[in-house]
Amino acid sequence: MTITVVGPCASGKTTLAEALRAEGYSVNVPAQEHSAIADLWQRKGAPDVLVFLDVGLEAVRQRRQSWWAEERLQRQRERLAHARTHADIVIDTDALDPPGVLAEVLARLES
Repeated sequence: MTITVVGPCASGKTTLAEALRAEGYSVNVPAQEHSAIADLWQRKGAPDVLVFLDVGLEAVRQRRQSWWAEERLQRQRERLAHARTHADIVIDTDALDPPGVLAEVLARLES
């Protein structure tokens, strides 16, 4: 099974991808949030499962860069709109730690 993970910066994409790989999944993490190409997430072929991780501004500031402005996050969300619309799994990571995000994704994959 091939899984593609997309989301704004600091949403937990890399951490989730590493955890899913440790579980034996093939995972792709395109830099969709930085691309104006709406379907970049599909360029290597449509994944079996598209996971969209969302994050709020306060969580971004806590996790990474306190100087981030709402406009920057909004711009990334606009670039990610196509992927979010097509996502099989959407998770808000604001209140979840990495094991919680992994558990949520695994539960949804198994359902």
